[in-house]
Amino acid sequence: MNSTTRSNSVQMHVPFRDVDMNGRMFLGSYISHAESVLANFWSLRPAVADEPVYVASKATCILHRPLHYDEKVVFTASVDKIGMRSVGFMISVDMGGERAAEVEIIWRALSPEDRTPVALPEVTRDWLYSFVN
Repeated sequence: MNSTTRSNSVQMHVPFRDVDMNGRMFLGSYISHAESVLANFWSLRPAVADEPVYVASKATCILHRPLHYDEKVVFTASVDKIGMRSVGFMISVDMGGERAAEVEIIWRALSPEDRTPVALPEVTRDWLYSFVN
Protein backbone atom coordinates (compact mmCIF):
# COMPACT_ATOMS: atom_id res chain seq x y z
CA MET A 1 0.00 0.00 0.00
CA ASN A 2 1.31 3.42 -0.83
CA SER A 3 -0.30 5.84 1.59
CA THR A 4 -3.00 5.83 4.21
CA THR A 5 -5.47 8.69 3.93
CA ARG A 6 -7.87 7.72 6.76
CA SER A 7 -8.13 4.81 9.15
CA ASN A 8 -10.52 3.01 6.81
CA SER A 9 -9.09 4.15 3.47
CA VAL A 10 -5.85 3.46 1.61
CA GLN A 11 -4.70 5.06 -1.62
CA MET A 12 -2.24 3.19 -3.85
CA HIS A 13 -1.01 2.60 -7.37
CA VAL A 14 -1.61 -0.87 -8.81
CA PRO A 15 1.78 -2.62 -8.62
CA PHE A 16 3.19 -4.58 -11.56
CA ARG A 17 3.20 -7.81 -9.51
CA ASP A 18 -0.62 -7.64 -9.30
CA VAL A 19 -1.37 -7.66 -13.04
CA ASP A 20 -1.63 -10.51 -15.53
CA MET A 21 -0.10 -10.69 -19.02
CA ASN A 22 -3.03 -8.62 -20.37
CA GLY A 23 -2.30 -5.83 -17.88
CA ARG A 24 -5.40 -6.48 -15.73
CA MET A 25 -5.25 -6.80 -11.97
CA PHE A 26 -5.60 -10.37 -10.66
CA LEU A 27 -8.92 -10.98 -8.91
CA GLY A 28 -7.10 -12.33 -5.84
CA SER A 29 -5.16 -9.08 -5.56
CA TYR A 30 -8.37 -7.12 -4.99
CA ILE A 31 -9.14 -9.40 -2.04
CA SER A 32 -5.57 -9.27 -0.73
CA HIS A 33 -5.46 -5.47 -0.74
CA ALA A 34 -8.97 -5.30 0.75
CA GLU A 35 -7.83 -7.56 3.61
CA SER A 36 -4.88 -5.23 4.27
CA VAL A 37 -7.16 -2.20 4.42
CA LEU A 38 -9.53 -4.09 6.71
CA ALA A 39 -6.64 -5.10 9.01
CA ASN A 40 -5.61 -1.44 9.27
CA PHE A 41 -9.19 -0.39 10.04
CA TRP A 42 -9.67 -3.23 12.57
CA SER A 43 -6.47 -2.34 14.45
CA LEU A 44 -8.16 0.86 15.66
CA ARG A 45 -11.03 -0.88 17.48
CA PRO A 46 -11.40 -0.43 21.23
CA ALA A 47 -9.61 -2.92 23.48
CA VAL A 48 -11.81 -5.71 24.84
CA ALA A 49 -11.01 -8.17 27.60
CA ASP A 50 -11.53 -11.79 26.52
CA GLU A 51 -11.92 -10.79 22.90
CA PRO A 52 -13.13 -13.51 20.53
CA VAL A 53 -11.06 -14.79 17.65
CA TYR A 54 -12.33 -13.49 14.30
CA VAL A 55 -12.20 -15.84 11.33
CA ALA A 56 -13.11 -15.03 7.74
CA SER A 57 -16.06 -17.13 6.62
CA LYS A 58 -16.67 -15.47 3.25
CA ALA A 59 -14.76 -13.29 0.79
CA THR A 60 -16.20 -12.25 -2.54
CA CYS A 61 -15.22 -9.73 -5.17
CA ILE A 62 -17.55 -8.06 -7.63
CA LEU A 63 -15.58 -6.58 -10.49
CA HIS A 64 -17.15 -3.60 -12.27
CA ARG A 65 -14.09 -2.51 -14.24
CA PRO A 66 -10.67 -4.13 -14.24
CA LEU A 67 -7.78 -2.12 -12.88
CA HIS A 68 -4.49 -1.87 -14.74
CA TYR A 69 -0.85 -1.40 -13.82
CA ASP A 70 -0.02 1.91 -12.12
CA GLU A 71 -3.60 3.17 -11.95
CA LYS A 72 -4.26 5.20 -8.80
CA VAL A 73 -6.92 3.50 -6.70
CA VAL A 74 -8.57 4.00 -3.30
CA PHE A 75 -9.68 1.07 -1.13
CA THR A 76 -12.23 2.10 1.53
CA ALA A 77 -13.53 -0.23 4.22
CA SER A 78 -17.00 0.14 5.70
CA VAL A 79 -19.19 -1.97 7.93
CA ASP A 80 -21.95 -3.56 5.90
CA LYS A 81 -23.74 -5.91 8.33
CA ILE A 82 -23.59 -6.58 12.04
CA GLY A 83 -24.98 -9.88 13.20
CA MET A 84 -25.09 -11.44 16.62
CA ARG A 85 -21.97 -13.55 15.99
CA SER A 86 -20.58 -12.08 12.78
CA VAL A 87 -19.72 -8.85 11.06
CA GLY A 88 -19.72 -8.08 7.34
CA PHE A 89 -17.44 -5.55 5.72
CA MET A 90 -17.66 -3.97 2.28
CA ILE A 91 -14.42 -2.65 0.85
CA SER A 92 -15.02 -0.37 -2.12
CA VAL A 93 -12.36 -0.02 -4.79
CA ASP A 94 -12.56 3.33 -6.58
CA MET A 95 -10.50 4.84 -9.37
CA GLY A 96 -11.02 8.45 -10.34
CA GLY A 97 -14.54 8.63 -8.93
CA GLU A 98 -15.53 5.38 -10.66
CA ARG A 99 -16.31 2.16 -8.75
CA ALA A 100 -13.96 -0.53 -10.03
CA ALA A 101 -14.83 -3.30 -7.59
CA GLU A 102 -16.40 -4.22 -4.27
CA VAL A 103 -14.99 -6.81 -1.91
CA GLU A 104 -17.26 -8.32 0.74
CA ILE A 105 -15.61 -10.01 3.72
CA ILE A 106 -17.55 -11.65 6.53
CA TRP A 107 -15.93 -12.53 9.85
CA ARG A 108 -17.33 -14.87 12.50
CA ALA A 109 -16.58 -14.39 16.20
CA LEU A 110 -15.31 -17.58 17.85
CA SER A 111 -14.32 -18.55 21.36
CA PRO A 112 -10.51 -18.61 21.70
CA GLU A 113 -10.73 -21.80 23.78
CA ASP A 114 -12.83 -24.16 21.67
CA ARG A 115 -13.60 -22.17 18.50
CA THR A 116 -17.37 -22.26 19.02
CA PRO A 117 -19.39 -19.25 17.81
CA VAL A 118 -19.79 -16.46 20.38
CA ALA A 119 -21.54 -13.10 20.44
CA LEU A 120 -19.71 -9.97 19.37
CA PRO A 121 -18.63 -7.95 22.43
CA GLU A 122 -20.96 -5.02 23.10
CA VAL A 123 -18.09 -2.50 22.98
CA THR A 124 -17.02 -3.83 19.58
CA ARG A 125 -20.60 -3.83 18.33
CA ASP A 126 -21.08 -0.17 19.39
CA TRP A 127 -17.83 0.80 17.66
CA LEU A 128 -18.87 -1.03 14.49
CA TYR A 129 -22.26 0.73 14.41
CA SER A 130 -20.45 4.07 14.12
CA PHE A 131 -19.21 2.91 10.67
CA VAL A 132 -22.40 1.47 9.19
CA ASN A 133 -23.29 3.13 5.92
